[in-house]
Amino acid sequence: MKLLNLKPGHSAIVSAINIDDPGLSRRLEAMGFTVGQEVKLLRKAWLKGPLHVRVGMTTEVAMRRHEAEGIELEMR
Repeated sequence: MKLLNLKPGHSAIVSAINIDDPGLSRRLEAMGFTVGQEVKLLRKAWLKGPLHVRVGMTTEVAMRRHEAEGIELEMR
């Protein structure tokens, strides 16, 4: 399952990050998106807007949908 397809309020574990852009991949890793990390989708904005995601216990980020397409998850 991709992060983009996760429903608001649900949590999952990052299983892979499949992003071709090395700069974006490094930024995501710096924000805490690493294999084995828990993520929770807090909300999705209307009209294909950004996603509000909690990474780990305290980090919250807003990200574009095309960025979330490259993050693979496994359900807990």
